Amino acid sequence: MNTKKLDRLDYTYKLLVVLGLIITATVLASDIVIPILISGIFAVVLLPFIKRAEKKVSPTLAIVIVLVVASLIFICLSWLTISQVSALVKDLPNLETKFNTLIDRVSSELQDKFGMSAREQNQLLKNSLANLGGYATNLFAATTNIISLLVQVPIYIFLFLIYREKFKAFILAFLVDESEITWRSEVEGVIQGYISGLLLVTLIIAVLNSVGLLLLGIDHAIFFGVLSGVLTIIPYVGIFIGATLPVIMALLTKDSIWYAIGVVAIFSFVQFLEGNFITPRITGSKVSINALAAIVALLIGGKILGIAGMILAIPALGVVRIILSHTRYLKPFVILIEDSTVKPDTEPPMRPPEEQEL
Repeated sequence: MNTKKLDRLDYTYKLLVVLGLIITATVLASDIVIPILISGIFAVVLLPFIKRAEKKVSPTLAIVIVLVVASLIFICLSWLTISQVSALVKDLPNLETKFNTLIDRVSSELQDKFGMSAREQNQLLKNSLANLGGYATNLFAATTNIISLLVQVPIYIFLFLIYREKFKAFILAFLVDESEITWRSEVEGVIQGYISGLLLVTLIIAVLNSVGLLLLGIDHAIFFGVLSGVLTIIPYVGIFIGATLPVIMALLTKDSIWYAIGVVAIFSFVQFLEGNFITPRITGSKVSINALAAIVALLIGGKILGIAGMILAIPALGVVRIILSHTRYLKPFVILIEDSTVKPDTEPPMRPPEEQEL
């Protein structure tokens, strides 16, 4: 009995050391790790379509066909987005005039109600512009990273799918449970279910926000609604970023501040629905993890890989939960991760049979 306990402690200690090294390497090489992780998720999502195509053509040709079709869909969605942005850009001259008028009005209000002199306002504006310059630099860097992702991700997806049997054998080497079909179906189910659920949540949020903005008469309501839906992929932060642009548009194009307040009210209500009803019911049951584990995963993911880490944290934790459930010494950690209110597809025992006497 003592020997088994020492074996478990030794195994856990070595695993923590390896985990620390992996996290350190991930932080230092985040620009390499992020495309690989994103590609791995999309590879699993595309796997069912590739399996169907492989029944009619060779595996390599099936992968190429599915990737081409997926790329065409992505290009069409990008074209629709660019067309909406172009329509918004055409309104910029009018918006610039209204923006100057808004600045003059705010300046008068600050001077009348708060006694802020023109010099103090100019200093405040200068500091704000300096911060805006930093944000613009970060935005440019993010745009460059996105272009790099668009080049790397299809290549990684192709390679992951070509060598998927090697990755299967690699993971099997760490598992004591010989039921390969069980864990493979669980991992694929978690990732595919989470991505499909996330797309459904994005669609629902986009529709709700678009309808609310249309009712308020906000210009480019559908574009802002869809943008806010897409940004909900970024946990907690995305909804606030998505609400900023329509609030500014309301301030520039409407005569009353109540329109801007209405935008904030709509987005707050939709955020309440998303956080308490929509996401838990649609995506929560897919990964079967509890709220505490999800929050910790989001914080750790954000600390390690930034926004990308927050986006990848939940599906990654769902996969980790499945892998832990098929290991000998780490099954107890599943108790801390899983959501007891959601019954998973399979419930492996928390302790292997040979340790029942402990």
